[in-house]
Amino acid sequence: MIGKRVLGLFGFLSAVVGLGLATSVPTQALAQPVVGVPHDWQMGFPPSYTPLMDRVESLNDLLLVIITLISAFVLGLLLYVMWRFHESRNPTPNVITHNTVLEIAWTIIPILILVVIAIPSFRLLYYGDKAQDAAFTIKVTGHQWYWQYEYPDQGNLSIDSRILAEADRAKLKPNEPRLLAVDEDMVIPANTTVRIIGTAADSMHGWTVWGFGIKKTVIPGRLNEGWINVPKEGIYFGQCSQICGNGHAYMPIAVRVVAKAEFDKWVDTKKKAAGLVPSNAPATGLAAATAPANR
Repeated sequence: MIGKRVLGLFGFLSAVVGLGLATSVPTQALAQPVVGVPHDWQMGFPPSYTPLMDRVESLNDLLLVIITLISAFVLGLLLYVMWRFHESRNPTPNVITHNTVLEIAWTIIPILILVVIAIPSFRLLYYGDKAQDAAFTIKVTGHQWYWQYEYPDQGNLSIDSRILAEADRAKLKPNEPRLLAVDEDMVIPANTTVRIIGTAADSMHGWTVWGFGIKKTVIPGRLNEGWINVPKEGIYFGQCSQICGNGHAYMPIAVRVVAKAEFDKWVDTKKKAAGLVPSNAPATGLAAATAPANR
């Protein structure tokens, strides 16, 4: 009987301690799980998190079927030729100069295959090129070696995103992966179409986020456009995919997708911290961002 009471008391204390530990975890960490991150021994595409990446995967599956059929046909043809025209079967080889039907076939069939590949490829390129009815725009500028994110529709808010040193990552963001955590995430609201305008300040960079299906080569003096719409909240990662110098490997991309109300709070906090609005100014909200249909 005494043993049962002791075990019961121990269980009660464990529950209280566990509750205290759970409540001590920041709500931001609980609300923002690390979603888009690579894993050990991962092969193939990462999971899809956007409609654009869904179409990229679909095109990849189509190409995989086509190239598998072509490879199987060529392999079968080679094996047949090796068997049918072996020296033991043809001691006196025949000499064939040309075959009109065969030459027409191996010209027309590859053209038809390329057309089958080209049509969905062009559809995908146009689908990911221009944003339709974007809620607002983010200008991404690549620097040697960090990213700058400007929010012109949120009062010209601007942040710089740099990789965190390992000691700072372990202290500030221990749940985020090494060499991918940054000091300032690019923050966007969930279920919202965001136009991405990319350029560079010095050399070419590549703004690429796995799972989003977006890879924009940003070039000095040019503006490249794309868009993202992420339904699921969380933290997603990418990296610079264009060799840009000795700091190329240290330009990670972190995109934090939050609820729209939380995005509005983040914008107001950043604007007040930057002195863009008075500290006692009321919250504006995402609805205040006026983005024209076409830029």
